[in-house]
Amino acid sequence: MAEYVVEFGKDGRPVEPDGRLDAPAFHRNHLAIRAVLQQFLAGKSGDGVEVGSGTGQHAVDFARHFPDIAWWPSDLNAKHLKSIEAWRAHSQLPNIRAPLRIDLSDPAWCPEMHDGSGPGELLTVFCANVIHIAPWHVAEGLFAGAGRYLRSDGRLFLYGPFKRGGKHTAVSNAVFDTSLREGNPEWGVRDIEAVEGLAASAALLLDEIAEMPANNLTLVFGRSKTG
Repeated sequence: MAEYVVEFGKDGRPVEPDGRLDAPAFHRNHLAIRAVLQQFLAGKSGDGVEVGSGTGQHAVDFARHFPDIAWWPSDLNAKHLKSIEAWRAHSQLPNIRAPLRIDLSDPAWCPEMHDGSGPGELLTVFCANVIHIAPWHVAEGLFAGAGRYLRSDGRLFLYGPFKRGGKHTAVSNAVFDTSLREGNPEWGVRDIEAVEGLAASAALLLDEIAEMPANNLTLVFGRSKTG
């Protein structure tokens, strides 16, 4: 595993007795991320899924500020799922659902997405800092699922570092990319154009590119007119 990438709870930061983990990145980026979501989600209601929720802190923040949306956090890592559930219990917010175990390498995501026990058609999917620390087929599964489950006015928000036209947007991102690929050749900072190609295959279009702190971006995807 590349030195920049750690499982939450193994980075030397304290773990609460109930299992809640704390991600430093959350404190740096949650306000900027929420501001982007606010443009598209304000006043709307429905179901939202966060894939790769990590600690669960973003789901709590979203639930607190978008109370008419039912938020379904998810992850694949058992310790992360425990932290998500602990944050859910700690927040006492009624619009956070029990975390789902979603494997993005499976385009169907998880059984709950189609057996009636999970969310219905999705108003939104949010994904932060996942596709560059996973093989490309995880990104393929993310978009396949979003294309399947988003409703007609739904949006997919994808946060992280990206390349534009095959070039890094900052020296720090280039260094980060090298570290990722040295740790696992299947990982790495992705090209926006390659991600757009996955979106097109799922009948989704890139609506907006929002500049974010620390040389990150949020890509916002919606239904294509022919989708």
